[in-house]
Amino acid sequence: MQKLIEGLHHFQQSVFGTQQELFERLSHGQSPETLFITCSDSRINPNLLTQTQPGDLFILRNAGNLIPPYSPTPGGEAATIEFAIKGLKVKDIIVCGHSHCGAMDGLLHPERTEDFPALNRWLEHAEVTRRVVAELYQSKTPEARLNVAIQENVLAQMENLRTHPSVATALAAGRIRIHGWVYKIESGEIFGYQPEKRQFISIGIQEIKDESSSGRLRECRTI
Repeated sequence: MQKLIEGLHHFQQSVFGTQQELFERLSHGQSPETLFITCSDSRINPNLLTQTQPGDLFILRNAGNLIPPYSPTPGGEAATIEFAIKGLKVKDIIVCGHSHCGAMDGLLHPERTEDFPALNRWLEHAEVTRRVVAELYQSKTPEARLNVAIQENVLAQMENLRTHPSVATALAAGRIRIHGWVYKIESGEIFGYQPEKRQFISIGIQEIKDESSSGRLRECRTI
């Protein structure tokens, strides 16, 4: 806790003053252009990855970057998505998984999460991912299967995202684009899903392509 308090003091004394105009502007409202959906993992910092400032990203985080399909009794994820699209008018939605994801490891090895009943119930929203990996990639090594699960899960959650009325309506009207990313912690690389190639390809400095069309990953590359 002491580290956090010291960081807070540093922010107030050294950082805030240099960006006071930005924060004063943000006090009047927000207008982010991107909804960034990612994992709660402490190693992921969306603003650091994208080099964005406060106010640029509307962020939704949970274990495994999961998006429950829309239901008559929606939860926090549905409310956040709806507000981002209808209230904030975001133009892009990014679903971002990451290497070494503990949630995906637990999905593939349920014996490791026996003492976490709430987590196990939550991971049911990734059942499609588990089945795809079990049926199509059983011959791969454990490390490769985890890598595949991370990628497949991004695609599965993108499909779940499209079941939300606000998303479906905005897609039909051409108002938003959906992107699937995977962040490789150890190298800093971001891999974006390209439907036309049916693969996650390193984004590098290339222009991010529209990834809103559907498609399944069938030619996995090690990332």
